Amino acid sequence: MAGELIYAFRVTRLPLLGSDGGAIGRIEDIVLAPGGRDRAPRVMGFVASSGRRRIFVNAARLASLDADGARLRSWDVDLHPFVRRSGELLVNQDILDRRADGEVVSDLALQPVPGKRPGWEVARVVLSSRSPLRRRRATRIVDWDELANLFTTTEAAEQAAELAGLHPSDVAARIRSLPAAQRRQLAEALDDERLADVLEELSEAEQLRIIEGLDSERLLSVLEEMEWDDATDLLAEMPGEQRSRVLAAMDDDDAAVFRRLLSYGEGTAGSLLTPDPVIMGPGMRVAEALARIRDPDLPAATAAQVFITEGPFVAPTGTYRGIVHFQRLLREPPSMELGNLVDDQPAITPDLPEREVAERLAAYNLLSIGVVDDEDRLLGAVTIDDVLDHALPAGWRQRRRTAAAS
Repeated sequence: MAGELIYAFRVTRLPLLGSDGGAIGRIEDIVLAPGGRDRAPRVMGFVASSGRRRIFVNAARLASLDADGARLRSWDVDLHPFVRRSGELLVNQDILDRRADGEVVSDLALQPVPGKRPGWEVARVVLSSRSPLRRRRATRIVDWDELANLFTTTEAAEQAAELAGLHPSDVAARIRSLPAAQRRQLAEALDDERLADVLEELSEAEQLRIIEGLDSERLLSVLEEMEWDDATDLLAEMPGEQRSRVLAAMDDDDAAVFRRLLSYGEGTAGSLLTPDPVIMGPGMRVAEALARIRDPDLPAATAAQVFITEGPFVAPTGTYRGIVHFQRLLREPPSMELGNLVDDQPAITPDLPEREVAERLAAYNLLSIGVVDDEDRLLGAVTIDDVLDHALPAGWRQRRRTAAAS
């Protein structure tokens, strides 16, 4: 149904499919964020039943939504029970069967939204009525903005919707200008991914003030959406007791990674580490690598290079072999093994100072560089955007916004 309208009544009867197409649950409801003045209400995600649980599936986690079902990009799905947040609307609970000028809302038509953050938004409202002379209902379809009052919620939620089209740095600038209480209300109304993007544009001190009103489950969800180095910096700034509680509430594997990242000294390569670059084995093929780096969720710097190691292919890996640039992948036949294409560029150790990391990236014209331990196992990578972010003087984001506004 790509490019076509899809109706809420139908969506809430679709199976939830894993990345392999197997059914793992069923969609029960649709979660909406209210629209702004000229912005349609957007689909935040879906409430699904899986086993005996009602869970939330972020819209960004779906690879497709069509007549076959809602298919996940991967098996990575939050199994915590669904908790409704302030300002959110549930289609079945809040919209359908509401009366509007003598008619009843019987369905919503959703349309795809292209772009960097693809998803779905409300396009039409289906209204039905029953005439005294007719036994069957008569229906008509109107544009969503004719019934915009259906989608109004809290002031903070509507303000969050107004900011949805702005760059995260612009949203961060708006948040800085608000009183503390309004900052927290707005943070509560933003979805996890958007709030994570905004936090990455703020200083650690500002981040701590924003998150102090979030419950532990919400905070974990937001940390999961942040880049590893930004999330690690935020954890490092938390009071020790709060950090311990957050780590204890995490998945064991994630907590172990964060503890390792927190163990590296400030101002070193380890403190900038991304532990999940694209890692593949020498026997894998070009076609597999191209499929991996095509993932729209991968940052550009991460997708620019594939790191080749012996197994296991999760950090810390087996012996590090080198990298393959994405441009090289584009020039080789799909069946070529990656081991034949390895560029044996030197890696760095986690204790290397930030300045020397920047020098290595510049010397070899790299967007990212591998970090290895004493046994030559890949621990992760440092990307050039993270190096720049830490190399610039404190407060550079605020000064850039002030200069742009003048």
